[in-house]
Amino acid sequence: MTDLFINVAHAQDAASPTGGGMQLFIMIGVFFLIMYFLVIRPQNKRNKEHKNMLANLQTGDEVVTNGGILGKVDSLDEHFVGLRVQGNVVFKVQKQSISSLMPKGTYKD
Repeated sequence: MTDLFINVAHAQDAASPTGGGMQLFIMIGVFFLIMYFLVIRPQNKRNKEHKNMLANLQTGDEVVTNGGILGKVDSLDEHFVGLRVQGNVVFKVQKQSISSLMPKGTYKD
């Protein structure tokens, strides 16, 4: 009985694939390339476009903040933007909180 069990155990061990470590490194490399092209590269591109948009921001531009507030740029500072939302109401928001630039004529007084 024990001889049969030992023979079966050896047969199972011999049947299992003993692939080299090179296959593992190739799979990790392929996985990293897929992650780079699907996640990392597009995110870097969006960050670069956002930085360029903030650098080219001018007074009179119509913008939307991350919170959804639509307004016109009234004043610019290195870190803050004065955002005119209605009449004489001006919010001071961080530059980084501006999410997108709207087409002219979107904001109406």
